[in-house]
Amino acid sequence: MNIIYILEDDDNIRELVAYALAGAGFETRVFLNGEGFLSALKEAGSLPAMAILDIMLPAPGGDGLEILRGLRRAYGELPVIIMTAKGSEHERIRGLELGADDYVTKPFSVLELVSRVKAVLRRSRASKAASLEAGALEACGVELAPQSRSVRVGGLPVHLTFKEFELLHYLMLNKGLVLSRSQLLENVWGFDFEGETRTVDMHIRMLRQKLGESAACIETIRNVGYRII
Repeated sequence: MNIIYILEDDDNIRELVAYALAGAGFETRVFLNGEGFLSALKEAGSLPAMAILDIMLPAPGGDGLEILRGLRRAYGELPVIIMTAKGSEHERIRGLELGADDYVTKPFSVLELVSRVKAVLRRSRASKAASLEAGALEACGVELAPQSRSVRVGGLPVHLTFKEFELLHYLMLNKGLVLSRSQLLENVWGFDFEGETRTVDMHIRMLRQKLGESAACIETIRNVGYRII
């Protein structure tokens, strides 16, 4: 399905985004608030190809971060790009931590937006194809099943956030290889989020807490990055 849902309360921006995507061959549906957006998702027979969410939204339905959190719980595989105001670094970081696949900062170039949409969709399709091909992965008592997006440690289930799972999956796919923080940002978050390598460190720290004793399989390589042994 090649339709993209756009959630933006500013009329001019919403129309600009819809027009740019239509010119690139995408069908769009636009929404003014979270309530209408979420209702459309529930009523649709299938998920859209992507959702583009503004962070600052009026009621009803909650702001963009609340909606993103709900999307990751209910529709984990749905690609999401967030739109943030210039200078709102905190919202960008929160959005990425909650599982956004990319972001654009207002004001933005429509050509850049279309390019980012196409890049996220390519990564999403490649990830789904890889998950279908890959079997269960194991390291130090940690078992990861790509198709069911489940993780077990010592036979017991462990709940990971969307990005924690993606990070662990990528590390396990590259078992034994040292991966730099920049590599992890590019391949897990999908782009070079300059200056935010602490995002990787924070997610590694949370993974270690959740994996317990099995966290020893995640090695820190001083001044470089991490690897699964």
